[in-house]
Amino acid sequence: MAKVTRKPTGVRRSAAARSRNQKARAAKRHTSGMLDKVMAALPFTEEQWNKFFLFLIVAAGLGIAWTVASFAGVPELARAELAKSASRAGYEVRTVRVTGVERMSEQLVYQKVLGETDRPMPLVELEEIRERLLELPWVKDARVSRQLPNTLRIDIVEREPHAVLAKPDRLMLVDDEGHELEPVSADAAKGKLLISGPGAQKQVADLGRLLDAAPALKPQIIAAEWVGNRRWNLTFRTGQMLALPEGEKGPAALVKFAEMDGRNRLIGGQAVAIDMRVPDRAYLRCKDGPCPRGMSAQ
Repeated sequence: MAKVTRKPTGVRRSAAARSRNQKARAAKRHTSGMLDKVMAALPFTEEQWNKFFLFLIVAAGLGIAWTVASFAGVPELARAELAKSASRAGYEVRTVRVTGVERMSEQLVYQKVLGETDRPMPLVELEEIRERLLELPWVKDARVSRQLPNTLRIDIVEREPHAVLAKPDRLMLVDDEGHELEPVSADAAKGKLLISGPGAQKQVADLGRLLDAAPALKPQIIAAEWVGNRRWNLTFRTGQMLALPEGEKGPAALVKFAEMDGRNRLIGGQAVAIDMRVPDRAYLRCKDGPCPRGMSAQ
């Protein structure tokens, strides 16, 4: 009977391990060679690369140190000490200088920054002050800056009054975007464009673009009513009313009416109402019914 000799398992494992190590060393040499080629192709010397890596290490160390210091409250302590030093040197808010205020009460601006008096300049939060000023109805924009050693400078950009909005309980002055400025009396509202109708406040900007389509008529319009949340009725200084169609047809109809008025002098004429809701036609109504010469005009 023949004797079979088997190769020990440990020998096979040892051979497999040597093979893996050889492959790993070959891959490492290949990768290292490629990296050396890439580094050599870049326009930096070995000394410059060493400085770069040293900078990264130092930056990482500083970042870790700053994080630890922040948790410990060190930056706040340093900021507080800096503020005290600045205050002792006279760098604190003693004067507030306001410019740009013409229509609104300047006192409202001072009330928003009253808490900044005697505050050290390094502790003054300029953006926070600006946000408080933008809460005022008349303020469209505000610029806040330090004027060393002790002055806080505030430049106000006011909103422009555009029209009077008739609300259920009061009259409100608004700008050209419908932003409410302040309540006004009936006497103070005289001579200003009066806007009315449910939802009219959201349409103030669109109304401005509508009136710009016929600039010759614009000075003669004293009131605009937003009807059915879809269209405008305009009232002239003569008391006559013009009914416009809805949507994009409105500006075209207003331009058409301006051309008709130029030819036939409709504003100031016998018609108390002109209806332009039907395309290419105008229906005129007088005090006692349809105007003479028919009910419509081309």
